[in-house]
Amino acid sequence: MSAPRAEASDNATLMTVERGLEVLRAFRSNRAPLSNAELVRRTGLSKATVSRLTSTLIQVGFLRLVPGKREFELSIGALGIGHAYLATNDLLQAAQPLLQELADRLDVSVALSVRDGIDMLYVGYRVSRKVATLRLGVGSVLPMSTTSIGRAYLWGLPDEERQGLIEEHKRRAGPQGDALEQAILESFEELEGTGTCAVLGGFQRSTFGVALPVWVGREGALMSMSCGKADVDLDLRAERERIAPALKEAAEKLQAQLADFDSGI
Repeated sequence: MSAPRAEASDNATLMTVERGLEVLRAFRSNRAPLSNAELVRRTGLSKATVSRLTSTLIQVGFLRLVPGKREFELSIGALGIGHAYLATNDLLQAAQPLLQELADRLDVSVALSVRDGIDMLYVGYRVSRKVATLRLGVGSVLPMSTTSIGRAYLWGLPDEERQGLIEEHKRRAGPQGDALEQAILESFEELEGTGTCAVLGGFQRSTFGVALPVWVGREGALMSMSCGKADVDLDLRAERERIAPALKEAAEKLQAQLADFDSGI
């Protein structure tokens, strides 16, 4: 095989792998089954490409058909990789006690997240026994542009990368793009002034989050950390004032505690 032909074959293989991963990422932590049509909507890939990929992913054990339906759900192959990653990542394991301590101290849920495309993925999550849970957990995917944990992550990025993501979120928001950008910038002002930002109803109604960026491990990998819960009778300012000092203190401890780890993020 000539060098150009071999390179073209390698590029085609890489593109197939990337598209296959896009399909797998379309599944969320609630494990709701998805049809080919919904996968097309979520990934932006063509119907023919999605159909070919779902067939292949079934054959290799990463997806399975829901009995009696034309829908797919993650199979043991995909779940095994995710659980293995979480179980073997020393940094994430070391972070869990501190997250639990903060959750119990404030009676909230505490999350640690990384970027997943244009969304945020929870890779750490602990909840107080007293809190009304948001039905979230490790593996949950939240929007970057409307949540406190997403906006804190955006704020922590280098200028060029941050602006590129904001423009992409504006594009996807359509006519609401300008209002979305203004809300993001207001959260940035909060972060610059107080070190945290708070958002009410950014993911679910009657819920709130207070968040900040953290840089962990020897590489200084950017993550974001938040406290939140469901509360129908909420004073957001009072909650932020209650939570922010403890959250900032915990973030400093987390960064110091994880400074010598390889992030693996």
